[in-house]
Amino acid sequence: MTRIETVCSNRPRAGRAAWLRSLTALALVLACALSMATRAHAQAVGLASFELARNDDSVLLSFATRFELPRSVEDALQKGVPLHFLAEADVYRSRWYWRDLRVARASRTWRLAWQPLTRTYRVSFGGLNQNFETLADAMTALRGVARWKIADGGQLEEGARHYVEFRYRLDTGQLPRPMQIGLVGQSDWTLALEHSARID
Repeated sequence: MTRIETVCSNRPRAGRAAWLRSLTALALVLACALSMATRAHAQAVGLASFELARNDDSVLLSFATRFELPRSVEDALQKGVPLHFLAEADVYRSRWYWRDLRVARASRTWRLAWQPLTRTYRVSFGGLNQNFETLADAMTALRGVARWKIADGGQLEEGARHYVEFRYRLDTGQLPRPMQIGLVGQSDWTLALEHSARID
C-alpha cells in the first residue's frame, strides 16, 4: 500500500474524496502559477522593431528592444554595480550539403552605471560616454541601434540565401565574480532574446 493510500485509508470515506479534490486543486494552482511565471520570464525582453537593409557595400541592422529592469537588477545598479548589455549578430549562408556557413559576425556592448556624485546614469559605448538624468532615458539609449553595419556587401554570395541570427542580453559574465556565483538560479538576471531573419 502506498503512502497516499495509507493516509487516505485512515480518513473517513466522506472526507477522503474531499481531501483528494483539495490535493488535485492545489496541484493545478501550482502548475498554473509555474506556467504564468515561465511565460512572464520568456517575455521579459521583446523586440519593438527589427529591420535589415542590404546594399552593395554592407548589410545594416536597425533594432529596438523593449524591457524594464527587474527590481533586483535595478537595486544592484543603484549600489554601484555596472551593467553590460550585449548585442550580437551572426550572418550565415545556407548550404544544402553541409552545415550553414557563418560569413560575418558583429557585436556591440553598452555599459550602464550609476554616478552617485552627479546623480546621473552613464551609458558607455566604445569610447563614447553620455550622461542621463533618469534611468528611463539611459535605458532608451541602450535598447537599440539604427543602421548598424553587421557585414560587408562582398561577404554575401550572389544568388545564395543568407540570414541573420540575432541575440541581445544582459551580460552577467561582466559582473563581479562573487556576484556571478550568487546569481545561479535567479531568473531576474536572465534578460535575453534571440531572433532570426532572412536577408533579402
